[in-house]
Amino acid sequence: MNESAVSVVVCVYTEDRWEDILAAVASVRAQSRPALETLLVVDHNQALLERLAKEYKETADVRVLANAGPRGLSAGRNTGIAASHGEIIAFLDDDAVAERDWLHHFAEGYADPRVMAVGGRTMPIWASGRRPAWFPEEFDWVVGCTYKGLPEGRVKVRNVLGGNASFRRTAFDAAGGFATGIGRDGDKRPLGCEETELCIRLTRARPDAVLLIDDRAVIHHRVPEVREHFAYFRTRTYAEGLSKALVARSVGADKGLESERRYTTRVLPAGVARGLRDALLARPGGAGRAGAIVAGVLTAAGGYVLGSLRARRGGATFTVVEIERSVEGGTA
Repeated sequence: MNESAVSVVVCVYTEDRWEDILAAVASVRAQSRPALETLLVVDHNQALLERLAKEYKETADVRVLANAGPRGLSAGRNTGIAASHGEIIAFLDDDAVAERDWLHHFAEGYADPRVMAVGGRTMPIWASGRRPAWFPEEFDWVVGCTYKGLPEGRVKVRNVLGGNASFRRTAFDAAGGFATGIGRDGDKRPLGCEETELCIRLTRARPDAVLLIDDRAVIHHRVPEVREHFAYFRTRTYAEGLSKALVARSVGADKGLESERRYTTRVLPAGVARGLRDALLARPGGAGRAGAIVAGVLTAAGGYVLGSLRARRGGATFTVVEIERSVEGGTA
């Protein structure tokens, strides 16, 4: 193992994102601080696995492998961790591109041996060319991006955001891998929070662990047209409530909802006030943004209540697995 080397894991599942996948890999290979390797983990899609293996057959620093666990993002990430050779493992969404110094800023954070994870800033690329007027920046997490209310600069956080994050390998030795049963599973209901649950579990296993966000580590994340509509906004906020209920079940409501309480009581009321002010000043979208914030809170709360009831009845399960390092995992 190379103590200063970074392995980058990109989990993929559909040929519909073929060009996005190629762009993501190209952005990793163009880093000012080169990655040791890029691992493309294919989620139970044989045609995509074979096509990517052929595409990168002559590319020594890119490996293509199949998800060795159950279908879903968490198991794909765990497969990548087990097969990787670097002592720092970074994760990049398959529909995102990283800026040139992305890995450089990640690596800087690990100069402090207490640092177990470093996340970055994720900027939206709207399919329509600009943010919908009604879409509040406070809810950019709905489309997988950094949202208004997160601290700026390089700061300590409770958890990093999974699509633009890195971990020291020893973090997984201490806490295990990503929990299956919480996060994304292809195009099914857009659940999340697997990185939140992992980070809380990590700080319990290693109370001295430091988790950072460095907003200089920037990626640009594509937002498809379907996610610019209120129907997706409502579905995603509801799914977030369901996911948060699972996190609270795993790590307790005190830790599982610590950041969310501050967000709900401070950040969101300020967003509503700004939206109403803009509406009074006849600025576009002000009333829509205020209404979307209220709707988002209520929908997430509904998901949380239902998710909590299901969890108590045993209707929702998830599994934390230990990461066993594989000797070799590539097909490319």
